[in-house]
Amino acid sequence: MSEPQGKPRLYSYPACSTCRKALAWLKQQGLEADVLDITAQPPSLHELEAALQQLGRSRLFNTSGQSYRALGAAVVKALSDAEALQALAADGKLIKRPFLVSAAGRISTGFNPQEWATLLG
Repeated sequence: MSEPQGKPRLYSYPACSTCRKALAWLKQQGLEADVLDITAQPPSLHELEAALQQLGRSRLFNTSGQSYRALGAAVVKALSDAEALQALAADGKLIKRPFLVSAAGRISTGFNPQEWATLLG
């Protein structure tokens, strides 16, 4: 099954070194993406719901970020899925980045070149 027409969306953060590596990898592969600042325009609730279904909850949160530490791991763990999705939609810094949505709607968080090659291939 080939990738539908259209560019993938990449939610990233300019100060994130992993995001910069991901952007460099895309360029190296000759791939284009619509790049969005995850703090100014976080993924939609629909995209976050899809990510939860595809990846599970553990891959959605940026556990090393200030927003996550401010909430606390225990508070995050106690949230229902609906509450967790609302928190993620409200604060892009809570979301593990980079957050990639392929043209087919498949999602990846973090940067793993092998996973991205499969996802975008």
